[in-house]
Amino acid sequence: MGGADSTIFARRGVATIINAAGTLTRLSSGPLAPGVLAAMQGADAAAVEIEALQAHASGVIAQATGAEAGVVTAGAAAGLMLAAAACLAGLDVARMNALPKAGRRNRIIVARGQRNGYDHALRAAGARLVEVGLPEPAAGAGCRDTEACDYAAAITARSAAILWVARPAAVPPLAEVVAVARARGLPVIVDAAAELPPQSNLRAFIAAGADLVVFSGGKAIGGPAGTGILCGRADLVMSAALQSLDADVAWDDWTPPPGFIDKTRLGGLPRQGIGRACKTGKAEVIGLLVALEHFLAEGDPARHARWLALCEAVLAGLASSGARLCIRNREATDRVPMLELRLADARAAVDLARALRSRPVPVHLARDPAAPGCLLVNPVALRETEVAALVAALVAALGGAGDERS
Repeated sequence: MGGADSTIFARRGVATIINAAGTLTRLSSGPLAPGVLAAMQGADAAAVEIEALQAHASGVIAQATGAEAGVVTAGAAAGLMLAAAACLAGLDVARMNALPKAGRRNRIIVARGQRNGYDHALRAAGARLVEVGLPEPAAGAGCRDTEACDYAAAITARSAAILWVARPAAVPPLAEVVAVARARGLPVIVDAAAELPPQSNLRAFIAAGADLVVFSGGKAIGGPAGTGILCGRADLVMSAALQSLDADVAWDDWTPPPGFIDKTRLGGLPRQGIGRACKTGKAEVIGLLVALEHFLAEGDPARHARWLALCEAVLAGLASSGARLCIRNREATDRVPMLELRLADARAAVDLARALRSRPVPVHLARDPAAPGCLLVNPVALRETEVAALVAALVAALGGAGDERS
């Protein structure tokens, strides 16, 4: 079964796969970092107050990111939902209770070229997204994309925040967006769910002036698949926490950690917030923190070397296959190295990918929209014990594929 211990799944009739496509949620995200599972099991040995645990997590996240505060969320999408809810309601308890009815100040501005399916999470909190700019290069119609002036022109009394989706080529630069937002008193939310590595990105967006930043916990960090990080301004993180933590307690009996939730700034305790459906348990919080600490301790060079070794092992196993192969990002330790398998054309790539998924132990490879004739082995979710089975599957499938011969 690909070299993995799949007994627990076999007993339940659930087929296992070899995930060489990356940390996709639908393919189980990535493996847990060393020590995470043991820490999660250890967390089951005692009860804690979740507010106190999240207050501790806030300190760990703040130290790792340079933010004022942080909270462990139920994934990056939950982080986006809570970020939007914090910007829509602030510390106004009545507005928290009313969400997703956000009143008049419910607009979040986003570049048209940065819209994606994940921004549904912001709309679920009650935000209305206002698109700006024109991604003309993507349409082949010009050289200009969204510009800072487009954001400035869209800001009105109904604006609550600006959303900026992080990627290496994102335009305009975050610093320009922050400058516009600062001038008009708006917070900036950064969706950086999959922007690790490089490790420096944990701090980069906060350092550039972002007010809230969202990361996935179940990708390169190696935390539980259903976790994420929301970090940023203390008052906004406080609002996010209030709208996701269990609020079934009498006001006079409620004594939240003052460095995390300042009770004196509230007119009352909100009802169960819009983020209550995205709760995290003690084991998930501890698992994420241990994974984050391991991620920081390992560092980009060692992590890259570990991933590169997997790519090299697959490359060596395919040496006699005649396939055209190369390793992307071999020297770039701030990027994920990937083994590229180049086929004759897009049809051949589709056929090979389908053949691999149809095997007794299905194999999933990554695709590059910019190179439709290529398949990629992404090593982040690949176990060392699965390499031999992956090579065997590729060799067998390539026997009938239209690959380019070197």
